[in-house]
Amino acid sequence: MRGITMFAEFVKTFVVGGLICVVGQLLIDLTKLTPARIVVLFVTAGVILTGVGVYPKLVEYAGCGATVPIVGFGYLLATGTKQAIAEMGLMGAMTGGVTAAAGGITAAVFFGYLFALLCRPAEKK
Repeated sequence: MRGITMFAEFVKTFVVGGLICVVGQLLIDLTKLTPARIVVLFVTAGVILTGVGVYPKLVEYAGCGATVPIVGFGYLLATGTKQAIAEMGLMGAMTGGVTAAAGGITAAVFFGYLFALLCRPAEKK
């Protein structure tokens, strides 16, 4: 019985994460938005949807299907800021989001630097 429950969890995660990616692909295909603007749009949407209480419910339902896409980064920033404000007041508004995302930011910088050292791009022909 546990196997069926775990399989259903995987399906929910895959479907929700896939639908978020479909929205991104539609924005790329059907609009003139640049990828950078789409990323900003997704992060901002994650913050706004968290603020109005929608995204936490989606995270509870889909788990990593909602936290791994870039919209989940906005959710992480908003959740960290909300928690830091509750603990530290106004100063938490300045530090909470970055503190909550510090592990992911550190990993991105570290691995980006590591791959920049190890990999040399070839010239385009």
